[in-house]
Amino acid sequence: MQTENLPTEELKKFGIINEDLSFSKKLKADDIQKFLQGYTIVADNDKNRATFQLTENNTRLKVIFLERDKSISEILRNSKDGIEYSTIQDLSNKNEKKLSLEKKAFIYDKENNIVAEFDLIKNATELTAIIADKKDVAEMNRYKNELQKLKNFLMDKMDQYPEIAKEISNDLNIVSREINTVNSISPDEKQILKGGNSEIDLNVNDRDRYEDANRNREEQEEEIEQEIEQEQEKRRGFRR
Repeated sequence: MQTENLPTEELKKFGIINEDLSFSKKLKADDIQKFLQGYTIVADNDKNRATFQLTENNTRLKVIFLERDKSISEILRNSKDGIEYSTIQDLSNKNEKKLSLEKKAFIYDKENNIVAEFDLIKNATELTAIIADKKDVAEMNRYKNELQKLKNFLMDKMDQYPEIAKEISNDLNIVSREINTVNSISPDEKQILKGGNSEIDLNVNDRDRYEDANRNREEQEEEIEQEIEQEQEKRRGFRR
């Protein structure tokens, strides 16, 4: 692990190290160790987020500035009442092609009294499993709506910048796959209202149904790609 040539002036500027070159007391020993191994430090303040990562054998500091649509205090407060969703945009990159949008879900863990953050793309499979386990149709529908918003953003970006379509398609496939998984384990809300406390309500939230849907994920890949192509064709048709 390279520590001799750390970018000390930049690290001081962002309060990661002190004037005497010791690390900030805000960082735990484990955080420091991971940071020196290439892991990212995340700093949150109101709606702003900054990430710090050492690169090039710990000689350079990569800094990314992000902005949320909600303040961190609002997210933490609301997450205690239900899953809270937030969108984060990268403000560091001025290149419109590379403008990224991340969608996060914040879930309160009562047992450990912490709020866990999940990315709707990077943590997609785990997040779908957690929400399915909640056995809450309204929460499942909220999740599906958030996935659909993210899918629309990715498809718009793909239409706008076809030259980077391949880079976007991986994320788009993940999101589409999760929407299909949610559809396969989630009933029509009208059916539940109609049937009251019927077997539908119980079957929907059956863990086995989630696992069956999860096992079929890979089999869905080809169908998802065809579905995305069809949607793109429709969208192009509307714009003519």
